Amino acid sequence: MPVPLLALTVCSFAIGTTEFVVNGLLPEVAGDFGVSIPTAGLLVSGYALGVAVGGPLLTAFTTRVTRKDVLTGLMVLFIAGSVLSALAPSYGLLMTGRVLSACCHGVFFGIGSVVAADLVRPDRRAGAIALVFTGLSLANVLGVPMGTVLGQHFGWRSAFWAVTALGVIGLAGIVVLLPRRPPPPNGGLARELAAFRRPSVWAALGITAIGFGGLMSSFTYLAPMMTGVTGYGPGSIAWLLVLFGVGVVAGNLVGGKAADQALEPTILILLAALAATLAVFTLTAHHKLLAALTVAVLGCVGYATIPPLQTYILRQVEGAGTLASAANIGAFNLGAALGAYLGGAAIDAGLGPTAPNWTGALLSATGLVLALAAFRHERRAAERFARVPASATPAGRGRRRGEVRGR
Repeated sequence: MPVPLLALTVCSFAIGTTEFVVNGLLPEVAGDFGVSIPTAGLLVSGYALGVAVGGPLLTAFTTRVTRKDVLTGLMVLFIAGSVLSALAPSYGLLMTGRVLSACCHGVFFGIGSVVAADLVRPDRRAGAIALVFTGLSLANVLGVPMGTVLGQHFGWRSAFWAVTALGVIGLAGIVVLLPRRPPPPNGGLARELAAFRRPSVWAALGITAIGFGGLMSSFTYLAPMMTGVTGYGPGSIAWLLVLFGVGVVAGNLVGGKAADQALEPTILILLAALAATLAVFTLTAHHKLLAALTVAVLGCVGYATIPPLQTYILRQVEGAGTLASAANIGAFNLGAALGAYLGGAAIDAGLGPTAPNWTGALLSATGLVLALAAFRHERRAAERFARVPASATPAGRGRRRGEVRGR
């Protein structure tokens, strides 16, 4: 893999760490600012809102800028948000810093996916995208736990200073290692928006949101499920999350390699495997060892879907994928919100603490059905196009007129 991909991976590690590091430091933040735990928890919601809203807006205004300059600017903004978070004298300014950092999230992974794909041969694009997202995966395994320990021992602000340092390293890597290439020909916002006229793009976004949402329906409520049903103590949750994170890293790399070999079959197999794993989790959640194994498999299968789904939407908008790629990152977040909502609704309806598992299975199965329908439509369209005589196409008619004039 090209060395510039390592710079993108470091940046994704920093961004992934700052996204979730506050989760383990809510008591410290709440105590420092004199707010309740639920109010401190809104820092997580504020970040999600920044990803959903800021990502597409920033992408729309950067379509005519070279991608290296965009990524450089994004990391500068990310560092500014991290410094503001570390220095924030009030809860409001901490929220502002979080939102600033979040605005970089969707744009970075959207443009980073395009840049990574352009750095390698077409048959290695999914693997390159997977390497970028590996930084995000490692953030869950290493960055967030280490940031939490650092914040608990040296104050929560130290975690944000550590994230700032990571951001500076990533920025330096982009400046030094990433090649400067001109913006795509005929680029611009109009061309990027025109891609959304294609039904296949919306189908791809739907597959991402619904299929991936199944994972988050279960994962959001993993802690109460493991303590209330499986019988693990609260102290065991961290180790279960590490197991999940190990599965995430493995799945991310495996999903990328498999997608490079056969994109559509990989998506179908992974969505089917995700739905099946979630359904089985309803049963294995009652046994400690089986539950722990299922958690690792769930992380592996769930996050293995990310590289192929991101590659799939890039294929639908070849040459105009910046905004669509960022929109697909938003679709992952939308799916996470949808899954969390439906899983919580199932619990509130009195269906039990394992209900988010089969709710998630239904979501991922729905994503599988949507993918089957989309791929079938593509195949039929390709077959119809192949049956059209060359003289009936615009290019063919042009050649035919040239032949007539030549006579």
